[in-house]
Formats: sequence, C-alpha cells, structure tokens
Amino acid sequence: MISHDDQGRGVTLKDVAQAAGVSVSTASRVLDERNRPSTSSAATRVRLAADELGYRRNAVASSLRRGETGTLGVLVPRLTDTVMALMFEAIERAARARRHFALVATCGDDPQEETRATETLLDRGVDTVILATARLDDTLPASLRRRRIPHALVLRSDGVSPSSVGDDDAGGFLAVRHLIDLGHRRIGLLNGPAYTSTGRDRRAGAERALREAGIEPDPALSCSVGYGVSDGIDAGRHLLELPQRPTAIFAANDNLAIGVQTAARLLGYVPGRDISIVGYNDIPLVAQLPVPLTSVRTAFDSIAATALELATGSDVRGEPIRRALPTLIPRESTKRLAP
Repeated sequence: MISHDDQGRGVTLKDVAQAAGVSVSTASRVLDERNRPSTSSAATRVRLAADELGYRRNAVASSLRRGETGTLGVLVPRLTDTVMALMFEAIERAARARRHFALVATCGDDPQEETRATETLLDRGVDTVILATARLDDTLPASLRRRRIPHALVLRSDGVSPSSVGDDDAGGFLAVRHLIDLGHRRIGLLNGPAYTSTGRDRRAGAERALREAGIEPDPALSCSVGYGVSDGIDAGRHLLELPQRPTAIFAANDNLAIGVQTAARLLGYVPGRDISIVGYNDIPLVAQLPVPLTSVRTAFDSIAATALELATGSDVRGEPIRRALPTLIPRESTKRLAP
C-alpha cells in the first residue's frame, strides 16, 4: 500500500513518479489521456500510485503549456431543436474520440447574440469554433476568417469558410425522385427558410428531380417557410386546401413534415393513404409516429468527424466544403399513387 503525508499541499506529478519508482516524464506519458494506454508494469504502478495518492492531472495547465486547450466551442441556435441536439452530440462524440472536449453555447436566431456567444467561447480559451448557425447573410464566418480563428461550419455553408454539410441537393433529389417513382406528379414543396443553404439546396435538388422527370415546378405548390412544426401545419393546410391539391409533399425537414401530417389529419386526410409525405434528417421520433415518416437521413457522425478535421487543420485536401451523402429511408407515409 502506498502512503502519502499530504502536509497541506496538493499531490504533484513528481509525488506520483517517486511513489511508482519512475521518472517524471514516464509518469506524465502514462497519465496523458491523449496517449494510447500502456499495459507495462511501470504504467500499472503509475496509475496505482496516482489513484492511491489522489492525483488529478491538470489538463488545462498542461494544454496551456502546449499552446492549446484541447477544447472546441460549438455554437447552435438552440438545443430544443432535435437536429441541433443530434449535431452537437455527434460533434461531442467525435471530439471525445480525439481526446478533445466540446463546449456548447446557444444564440437563438439573433446575429448579435451569435457574435456575443462566439466571443464568450473564445474568451474561455477554446482552440477552435464550430458553427451550426451560418445563414447565407451571416457575417460571423467572415469575421473569424479575418482574425484567422480556426473554425468550421456544420450543416450549413457560406460557400467560403471550411464547411462540413450533408449533400442537401442530392437529398432533395432523392426525396422527390422517390415520390415520382411512386407515380406522383403533383408534388408540393415546403422548402425551409430562403436564408439558409439547407433550404436553398434541398429545393434545388427537389426541382432538379421534377425537371428530369419532365415536370415543371409549380410556384403555387412551393413555399419557403420556417423550420418549425407550426410552420408545417400552416403551410401544409395551405397546400391541402388548394382547389387542385398535391398528392404528395416533400418537406425540407422532419418538423415541417410532422406539421404537414397534423394538417392532413385536421382536414380529414390520412397520411400515407390520401397524401404521401417525405421529411428530411430522419430524427429518431419520425420512425415512432402513428404513420412512420419517410425521411432523408443525414449522416451526422460523418459530418461531425469531418468538421473537426477541417477546424483543426488535419484535413489537408484543400477543398473548403465537404458533403456527406444522405440516404432515403422509406416508411409508411409514402405510397404508390393509385392509377
């Protein structure tokens, strides 16, 4: 049993090294969580000594000596948004795999709050910033570029800063191509906000699928709305009350699609029977709905891992935007249109 007389002072790395009978540099390597765990007898003695002496490595001080903190800041509009929560969890997993630590801050949709939250993260000494908030008109990425602050955007892109996104054009195409293959020709589009690259690109892919099938996009069947469930209810009701309503609707995120399902039921239509609906992102809830939702699955973990590579400079391919391919997950909310 190792004993230690504290004498009112904290346990140091030198204390651990002496108790284990190794050099300070050996003890430091063993206790550095960034290194692969060693199973040697010396490493075992070091870990035993650290446990019995109550030694706790000061990761912040160690990182500061190296000129970095091993911490990244993640900025999201809100964590009540399931997609943002899923994205942060994926980033946190990717950071943990690299033995980094992720901090999250929220800013709503206010550009001033976005800037304030980012500066707060930087004041806390984060090495890099990952933004899930970039609007097409957002000035923050340009500010970070001017100040040479390492950063990356996720899920959205301003077309300049390093960005890790889903291939939203391909996802929009997959969604509408699926509906066309089921025989639908009159397809409504709920495109999401026009100020986001996701809304823009998903719409572009959807319209490309229509045109390739010889269907000219109908402005009367296309709406740019917010990404909330209530937006889906209002826009869904509008489309379903048209004199010539669509037989299918592609909604640019799952919240919108859930809203469309609600609107359909309020109007007496059964989703999957009277109206086919496709969402986007494939959040966990949609598979558990009374009528499980067909959705385009976003590769959150792949996007997160690439974002960290871009933000830390370990991805050296030189291309500023990386796109992860989505996958269509068919469920009961879509069906073949009766002839």
